[in-house]
Amino acid sequence: MSPREGAMAGVLAARTRQIARAGSGGADLDCDKQSVAGSVSQRACTFCGSRVVLYPIADALHLVHGPIGCAVYTWDIRGALSSGPELHRLSFSTDLRERHVVFGGERQLEDSLMELIERHSPRAAFVYATCIVGVIGDDVDAVCRTVSGRTGIPVIPVQSEGFQGSKRQGYDAACTALLSLIGTGDTTGISPHSVNLLGDFNLAGEIWIITEYLRRMGVEVVANLTGDGRVDQIRRAHGAALNLVQCSGSTTELARQMQRRYGVPFQKVSYFGLDDMAAALYGIAEHFKDPVLLDRTRSLVAEEIAAVLPVVQECRAALEGRRAAIYVGGAFKAISLVKALRLLGMTSVLVGSQTGTAEDYRYLAELCDPGTVIVDDSNPAELARFLAEEKVDLFVGGVKERPLAYKLGVAFCDHNHERKIPLEGFIGMANFAKEVRASVCSPVWQFAPRHREPVRPTPTEEVLS
Repeated sequence: MSPREGAMAGVLAARTRQIARAGSGGADLDCDKQSVAGSVSQRACTFCGSRVVLYPIADALHLVHGPIGCAVYTWDIRGALSSGPELHRLSFSTDLRERHVVFGGERQLEDSLMELIERHSPRAAFVYATCIVGVIGDDVDAVCRTVSGRTGIPVIPVQSEGFQGSKRQGYDAACTALLSLIGTGDTTGISPHSVNLLGDFNLAGEIWIITEYLRRMGVEVVANLTGDGRVDQIRRAHGAALNLVQCSGSTTELARQMQRRYGVPFQKVSYFGLDDMAAALYGIAEHFKDPVLLDRTRSLVAEEIAAVLPVVQECRAALEGRRAAIYVGGAFKAISLVKALRLLGMTSVLVGSQTGTAEDYRYLAELCDPGTVIVDDSNPAELARFLAEEKVDLFVGGVKERPLAYKLGVAFCDHNHERKIPLEGFIGMANFAKEVRASVCSPVWQFAPRHREPVRPTPTEEVLS
């Protein structure tokens, strides 16, 4: 059986082009396609993708136009923190019922918006269209224009009907909504050494770590898109000198659009792990071609690495040789995780994502050790099989992967939107190392069935068999 055939065992025939092994010459995966019917994908829907991106804008109203269940899905389960207003942590819904399906929900939407805007005085309002709104055909755009005219604030439709596609289409809907705000604010007084932070959602306060690094370098942050975001900052984002794209899947298209419309260049960056964090800061310094700024960056990187390296080395002593599996939303994050786990002496034997591109997977295949399973848009059955076959000691994923790991007796690290500990920045690598060590080395795993010695059959059982 070839390496690729080995990775295919138990996989639906329609998905064989979405799985490969590094080093087998077959890393050109089919990706960014609809999930195979019946595979129960781990991937989220269009509505969820749009909410992930826009939800952290803290002084905006976020109204879900649909059944109440859709509003509950992302209500306050994400760790996007705000340094000021917390309107984003409230979840609003038009609570569509059967009568709205029959007679339409536009009146319900308009009344809800007027009441909520009067009560909370937001700087803007986002209206998320869900599946049922697409089915019954409510004209959300028209209602938003009407309410915006009556209230004087931007009321922005987000065309995010879940059935439109996958989470990636939700990213696109969110970027379209953001583009309607960008370019409407005054850019007076913005420093020539200035950036926007794209695709960082301030989980556990991470964006504050990055902002502090930039402040020490002498770089101004104009707008956060969207962690700890503010409407007025976003409106003047087109005045920044550079866009930094952290979550490439969600905001690269926004960065491209800003480059076309306003001439703002962008860099893809990662703030996870020592190597990628340092590379991100050096890339920013080199962009501005300022020797003083570059000297500050060198000092900052040296100081921060010296502070966290002893922690990383101590954890590595306990983790050397362990095997890890990674399944996260974006492939760009997976790339940084492979590097970070390697720094801890661990081998990544499975790497996958919900929204990776062909380019991302080709790079992963080059980065990972030969034989590593590379998978796009996986499902619980596949993941469970790979975890068992590859005998992993650690699974790095999100809220949907956690129960899978625990059921199989595998240590788990939450690297998604629900976590409460910052993992970005140099200090984030130290936090990650300590969390991985605590989970992998926990004595609880000795009681998991896969670690127990096989029970010898009794003589009676041997006779019966």
